[in-house]
Amino acid sequence: MKKILITGASGFVGRSLAARFLLEPSLDVVLAIRKSVEATSDRATVVSVGDINGDTQWAHALQGVDIVVHAAARAHVLSESSANPSVEFRKTNVDGTLALARQAAEAGVKRFVFISSIGVNGAETREHSFTESSIVAPQAEYAFSKLEGENGLKKLLADYSMELVIIRPPLVYSACAPGNFKRLVKLVSARVPLPFLCVKNKRSLIALENLVDFIFVCSAHPKAANELFLISDGEDVSTADIVKRLGEGMGHKVRLFYVPRWIAVLGFTMIGRRSIYSQLYGSLVVDSSKAFDLLGWRPVLSPSLAIKLAGGNFKKT
Repeated sequence: MKKILITGASGFVGRSLAARFLLEPSLDVVLAIRKSVEATSDRATVVSVGDINGDTQWAHALQGVDIVVHAAARAHVLSESSANPSVEFRKTNVDGTLALARQAAEAGVKRFVFISSIGVNGAETREHSFTESSIVAPQAEYAFSKLEGENGLKKLLADYSMELVIIRPPLVYSACAPGNFKRLVKLVSARVPLPFLCVKNKRSLIALENLVDFIFVCSAHPKAANELFLISDGEDVSTADIVKRLGEGMGHKVRLFYVPRWIAVLGFTMIGRRSIYSQLYGSLVVDSSKAFDLLGWRPVLSPSLAIKLAGGNFKKT
């Protein structure tokens, strides 16, 4: 029986990962969380590791483990309170990641799956989609820390036999998604008119169900060893498409109106939210053909259905 450790098991992605791996009777699952009060499980071993940084001790969580899926991270913080965000991102996403990987390799773990971010490639695409061979161009502190984590892992594991799999997903969505997607869903739910009538951008997203399934495949697939994957739902959607499908899921028609792009740019810039403008009006397209061709993976849900489900299930959350 293989033993797998999932970090960040009480987080947005980690909870769904835990549920997916626990469906497999042939797997022994260990769930790593920050505080012991955050989660319990009848089938899994739950361990509290405290804050994740360069000093975190993982020995009690790594005993007998074959595979580590590292989903824990300091992610985007909508209301940043730290005086030096880059230092805080680095503590968890770089120092914490490398400390875990080093201890995992020394404990005999065979594969380390690192959940990175498409932000490593950049914030927008123009003429060409992002691929695994694209030049990296992170724009935010979170993305910089993820790139540094990737590079540190490659350098560290060059001296060990532990396999490394790096996954860069774009925005991950579901009814319970945090951050800006949650804000967008709330706006659609409130039935307020939205200024996306003529927005013709293209966004690659990934449904939570699809990301979890892909991570599950990468945890064991022989051809995933020491590979980088850019992953998405496989179909690109515009912001207008997203809000319309969310509305369909909620059972109402979304009202859209036209706002010239220059006004939108000016408005978001004036309130210090230029990055949100890029997400709503700009394009970010991911080429996931490597995952399809090399691993034979296919999304379990189409974006059309997954976005509608996110809208429909939002009323229940």
